[in-house]
Order: sequence, then structure tokens, then C-alpha cells
Amino acid sequence: MTLVAYLLLVFVGAYVVAVVEEWSTSGRLRPTAPLLHGLALLARESLTPRRHDRNLFEAGPTLLLVAAVLALVALPLAPGLLPVELATGALWLNAALVYVAVALLMAGWGPDGAYAMVGGFRFVGQFIGYAMLIVMPVTAVAMRAESLATIAVVESQAPLWNVLAQPLGFVLFLVAAMAVCFLPPFDQPVAAAELAGGVFGEYTGVRLVVVRLGRLVLVLTLALSVTVLFLGGWLGPWLPPAVWSLLKTLAVVLVMLSVGRYLPRLRTDWALEWGWKLGIPLALVNILWVGVVLLVGPA
Repeated sequence: MTLVAYLLLVFVGAYVVAVVEEWSTSGRLRPTAPLLHGLALLARESLTPRRHDRNLFEAGPTLLLVAAVLALVALPLAPGLLPVELATGALWLNAALVYVAVALLMAGWGPDGAYAMVGGFRFVGQFIGYAMLIVMPVTAVAMRAESLATIAVVESQAPLWNVLAQPLGFVLFLVAAMAVCFLPPFDQPVAAAELAGGVFGEYTGVRLVVVRLGRLVLVLTLALSVTVLFLGGWLGPWLPPAVWSLLKTLAVVLVMLSVGRYLPRLRTDWALEWGWKLGIPLALVNILWVGVVLLVGPA
């Protein structure tokens, strides 16, 4: 896959995610709404706070977008449709997502504003609470595949998808993915009612377009990672492999953007407490379960 084709696919996917997000919030399916909103933002002036740190303020949104794109390059759509084939592709996903926390901390600190700073540190705390719930289910998936290569992970699910072989790991990873994307009920960093936009409240114009694009690509990345790691990737009858990957990813996007809106926003301390005291022990149970299954019989 050429770089141009890959980037085009990323932007098309982000646009579809934006359409789904608009539908999940307003209840109306308006395919042109994200385009109109984007053009309206581009036409506005890009304001800067009076005493901002220019380097951090400018780099935060860009790093968010770059981190989301870099995490996406190791995730295959189909055999031969993989931008970068890595022997440690699953670990690459974890490594790239770390920079999401760095990007939001920079975006929160750069404007030198109280609400933005609180939002940035909220996300860092939230990320610390749920980062292990990204790593540990991936560990169990790699154990079953006997490889960290994402193509091998998909091929290992031919007898049985990981969502059925490891349902607990699937739930934990999906919850952690929503937390990393700071989607409801984990949207404390951008809580409009509390922080007036939070970590991104000081961004306008072109900078806000980059911020929103980065978040859309991040949602797309995590949805595709759920598909690759737990839903069999491109595996499926009748339809072409890439179509299966896209349909499964779209279904995960719908779940991620819709389910949390029916739940109350979690307090920051509750989110951290549940992540460490409940999520990590359950992730250890999932790893133990996979290990026992591998020892006792075929996966």
C-alpha cells in the first residue's frame, strides 16, 4: 500500500467516524455535517492565549494526530493491505498510544490556562489508570497467537475469534480504548459542562480542526485494533477481506461512540480506582485463563 493511498484511507475513515459521531449525538444522519463544520472552523481566526507556551501549544494537536496515525500503520485491513509489517506490531500499538498522553499534556499545559491544565492532567491520570488494560489483553492475545505480529494475530483467530476465546479481555480492551479516546463516560479531560472544553478549550480555527481530526483518527485506530485483536480482522465468508475489516471496524466505532452516552460520567478518582483495583486483577485473570487453555488443549 502506497503512502498516499494509506493517508487517503485514513482521512476517509476519519470522515466516516465523524459522520457516525454526529449521528450518535444528534440522532440525525447528515453525511455533509462534518465537512460543513470543518469549513466553518477553517474560516475562523486561530486565536492564541496571551501567555501561552508557543512550542507546546502548537505541538500538542499535531502530536495527537501523528500518534494516532503511527498507531494505525501496524494494523492490517487485509493480507497485503498493511502499511508497515512489524514483527512486534502489537507492541508498536502500545508504544504509539503513549504519545497520546504526551500530546494532551502538552495541549493542556501550553495555553497557560486553568481549565486546559486540569483537563490535561485529568487525561494523564486516566491514561495511567487504563494503560495496563491496553497492554495486558494484548499480552493474552499474543500468547494465543504465539506472535506479536498483527497478521499472525488475525490468522490465529481462524478457528475461533478472540472475542469468544477471551471475552473478558475483549471487554477490558474495549473499555480501555474508550478511555484512551476520552469518549463518554471517560470524557473528563474535555468535560464541557465543567471545564468549558477542557484540554482543548483554548484551540480555535485551524488548530481546532487538527485537534478534532486527531481525535477522529484515534477513535478509528482503536476501533481497528479491536477488530484486528479480537474480531478476527479480515476473516469472514463471501465478502472480500478488506470489506470485512471495514464493516467490523464500523460496528466497533458505533459501539464506542454510542454506548458511553447512556452512562453517567465517571468521577476521575472512580475511573482510576476501577482501572487499578478492578481492571488489572481481571486482566490478570484473563491472562491466567488463556495460559491454562493453551496448556490443557489447543486454542
